[in-house]
Order: sequence, then C-alpha cells, then structure tokens
Amino acid sequence: MRDGTALAADLFTHQERPGPRPVILERTPYGRRRMRDSDRSRHDEPVPTPEETSAFFVRAGYHVVRQDCRGRGDSEGTFVKYLGEGPDGADTIDWIATQPWCDGRVAMMGVSYSAHAQTAAAAESPAGLSAMFMDSGGFASAYEAGMRMGGAFELKQVTWAFRHGEESPEAERDPLVRKAFAGTDLRDWFTVLPWRTGVSPLRQVDSYERYLLDQWRHDAFGAYWRQPAIYGRGHYDRFPDVPTLHMSSWYDPYVRSTIENFTAMGRLKRSPAYLVMGPWKHGLRCVTFAGDVDFGPAATFSGNVDTSYLSFRQRWFDAVLGDGDPESIPRVQYFLMGGGDGRRDPAGRMRHGGRWRTDAQWPPAGTRETAFYCHTSGELGPERPVAERAWVEYDFDPNDPVPTLGGQVTSGEPVMVGGAFDQVPDERFYGARPPYLPLNSRPDVISLATPPLEEPLVVAGPVTARLFISSSAPDTDFTVKLVDVYPPNEDYPHGFAMNLTEGIFRCRFHKSFERPEPLEPGEVYEIEIPAPDTANRFGAGHRLRVDISSSDFPRFDVNSNTGVPEAASRRKVVATNRVHMDADHPSAVLLWTRPG
Repeated sequence: MRDGTALAADLFTHQERPGPRPVILERTPYGRRRMRDSDRSRHDEPVPTPEETSAFFVRAGYHVVRQDCRGRGDSEGTFVKYLGEGPDGADTIDWIATQPWCDGRVAMMGVSYSAHAQTAAAAESPAGLSAMFMDSGGFASAYEAGMRMGGAFELKQVTWAFRHGEESPEAERDPLVRKAFAGTDLRDWFTVLPWRTGVSPLRQVDSYERYLLDQWRHDAFGAYWRQPAIYGRGHYDRFPDVPTLHMSSWYDPYVRSTIENFTAMGRLKRSPAYLVMGPWKHGLRCVTFAGDVDFGPAATFSGNVDTSYLSFRQRWFDAVLGDGDPESIPRVQYFLMGGGDGRRDPAGRMRHGGRWRTDAQWPPAGTRETAFYCHTSGELGPERPVAERAWVEYDFDPNDPVPTLGGQVTSGEPVMVGGAFDQVPDERFYGARPPYLPLNSRPDVISLATPPLEEPLVVAGPVTARLFISSSAPDTDFTVKLVDVYPPNEDYPHGFAMNLTEGIFRCRFHKSFERPEPLEPGEVYEIEIPAPDTANRFGAGHRLRVDISSSDFPRFDVNSNTGVPEAASRRKVVATNRVHMDADHPSAVLLWTRPG
C-alpha cells in the first residue's frame, strides 16, 4: 500500500492460459481462504469454498484475486472498520491493473463488508476499476443506513465488534484475551449501555474498543460521516463510470443504501445499473424464509433468478465486460412478498408466499405515493383528520424500551436476530418478559390499522412516516413499523402480525442532522421517519398496520430523553410524548401502492 503496509492476497489463474485477462477482486476482513454462508450458490448444494468459487470464474475466463483487509487475516497494519478500505482498495486495483496477467480491467465483487469495500474504493477514482457487483452492502450514507439511522446508533455494530474482536490478531496472539472473550456473556453487557473506554467487553482489544466508541460518539452528521469510505453519496461524482449491480433483500440493513446507490448510478452515469432485491435476511439468498415466515419455493435465488449465484455473476460479468448483452439482464428484479395462505408449514413457519417480478425502474411502474392518515380512533386510512385538536400521548420510559422483534438486522447474535415475526414476543427476544403480550398492547405503542382490505393491495417502494409530535423532554425518539396483519385461522387463532420494515428518528435533529437542537416542551414539530423500502402484497381481508413508539431495542440505542448524547449519558428520564392527529397536524404514513 501507499504507506508501505503489505496486504496478503491470493491470485487464482489458469495455468495453461495465464495471459492477460480481466481480474475479479474481492477484499474481505473475514479471511480470504475462509468459507462463509453468504457465498452459497445453490439452495441444494453445499457452500463452495473460496478456491471453488475462484476456480469457477477462472474457467469462465477471468483471473481472481482475494485479499485480506488491513489488520485482518494475514495482512499487516491495524484494522479500523470501514475507514481504510478506500485507499487500500484503490492501491490494490492500481497494482493489479499493471500486472502482466491483467488486461487493464479490474472488476470487484463481494457480499456485506466486501460490498462496502467496493464503494469505498470507487470513491478514490481508481482508473482500473471496470465493474462492481455489490451484494448486501456499499454505503450511500452510513449515517443514515448501516451505522446509524435517523440519528440513532445501530447496535449491530456493537455485536459485530465483539464477535470479530474475538477473532482479531490481538486475540489470536494472546490466549488470555481469547479466554476473556470466551468467558463473557454479551447479553449481560447490553444491560449497562452505553459502554465507556476501558469499561467494556472489548477492553482487551483496545483498537476495536476505540473504533467502536468513536463511531458511537459521533452522533451528529459532520466530517467523520463525510469520509469517502462511508459516504458514497458525497463522492458519486468520483465513482468511475462503470456497470454496477446492486443486490440486497427486504430483511437486510442495507436496503436504503442499495436502492440509493442503484438510483444514483442510473441517474449520474452512462453505464448501466441493475437492482436485485430478494425476501431474505443478510446474504442468505438460498433459503426460502426469514425468521418465522416462509416465502415459498419461488423465494430462492437459485432456480428462480438464475441457475445459481455463481452462474448469475458470471452471466453479468460476461454481459458488461465480455461478449454478452447488457440488455439481456432486467434492470430491476425484485421479490414481491405475499399471496400465501397464512397457515403454518411443517417447519413451523407462516406461509406468506411471494413471486419474482421485473421492471425497468424503482419504485415499480404503476405505483403511486399514497397517504394513510392517522386517527385517534386507531384507524389508518385515506381521509384526512378533521378534528381541531387531537392527539395520542404516552409515557416513554428508557428503562423499559420496546423490544426488537426481528426486522432488518444482521450480525446481531446473540442479542438480536433479524427477519419476519409475529409481533408477539417470547423468550427468544432480548428484553421480552412474561406474560408475552402483543407489542401493540403496550401503552407506549400507538397502533393504527386499516379496516380489513376488500381487495389485495401492493405496497412497493419507500416508506415514510410524516408525523406531528411534541414531547415533555428536550430530546426523545419516535419509531414507526409497517405490519401486515393476517386474519385469524386454525394455526394462528389470534392472527399473525408480520413486520415488514421499520424506522426511527432522534428528535434533537429536527432541524438538521448537522446541528442538534433541543425540543421546546409542548411545542409541535413536524418530523419525517423514513423506513427502508419494501415490496409486499396485502391480501384481501388483511389489515395494513402502523405501530408508532419511541424505542426499538436492542436494534438501536435508547434515547435517555435528557438531551445528552446517548454514548455519554448516565441518566434516564421518562418523557411524555404526543403524536398529533388533527386537521392542522395530519400525521400520515406515505406508501407507494397499486391495486393487487
């Protein structure tokens, strides 16, 4: 690298035909020779090894380079999550492009962190970069999706740091560090958030503790969050004009980044951009379910979108780098969830069903933005409220946050798990307590629903709550969750309330994310809570429900309601929060819809 650090890499090449070819580069912090579930290519075959995957692309006419990121695997240097991947990626691309076995073209591919590493490198404008296949990652703005959302900190960063700190070179060198990690129950440490320097389960690996607390403490949007590696939006003009494929899934944390990157590349570049959105959790494209919900045999990537994940990637690289036809691949492929019978399958999951659709744009053609207004009666519908003064208020106690039940979560184990679940807690969920009543029975949850739908309704596109709020506190949070409510059946006599997507907003950022400003108690503010896009068919007889509250823990850190940034707060106070629903304050949820 430019600073003299050596990064370890493997070259896979054709022994009989080693001459110049396009090179596919994958950069990873997980070990360049280690297998990962997210590399699965077919639902009915084992996960291929990195060597098998690389050999496949070599046979297809490419060289492959797999590299350990700085401070991980066999590479030198200190690991700082995300922030060094731009210069290191650009240096690696420049080095490969000048090798005699490269024809000057370097494509990148990879899942999750390996996708983040691609946008980080692209922001450095490497001349040799020729295509990017980004699966479940690639930051448009890490402040708004992936590290923070709506000003709140995503605590999957905490669980990731702990798990990979345990695998760090520091831990591998010192058996006492490994022993300390092995004897730590991370769930216990979640009872004493926020962590402090030297007082955390990461204290044995100070470089990991330092970068994590650095992320957490930068609560306002500023120079830290404008760094190219985590802010593609601010550097799209520097991205090379090359073909890009953006892939994610409805229960993945990177839905918003994926769709924003696809939209921006399609608008700003001449080269084609493609979007693929499945119904799975993070990188799990070869299963039919997410959480307690099954989407049917059509849900797997293999056998539906293409023969395999390997064959699809080869077909795409051939189309944009070789002799294939870029127009042979649809610009948008997405899985529209819904259409199942709602009964329990043999594995104990609810059959929600769904099917793949293609389009030339996102949101899909034929959808339009539709407002569903909130009413104090608990109804959600197209009619604006007419009352002169009306609201629903509740007390939000940070010591008793609403527990996270699934959602767009990854790397959360053992504290949280993503996916679709009936919104009734049980012993599997952190923070849930007997008697395990439905979440919307809590007094700090405002639950609003349409009457049973007379005809099916498709929701496909962005989800935004536009709320008029007030609070007794100088700062507080508001959350929103979109839910598909099944009518009762023999397997689910109380029905099944399936979570689709959720968002959060920290109110001290009501004017801007750059300059936090306290709320004036009792004053009414208009806020917007964007939730990641979704695509779901609500069946006839179903209800479309929106749940509003002020916490979603442990997915996000909990607002103390004191006005002090969460990473520094040691106190918590109860806030009385209101959502206004009257003629002058028409709180609503905006969805992209069409008849089903």
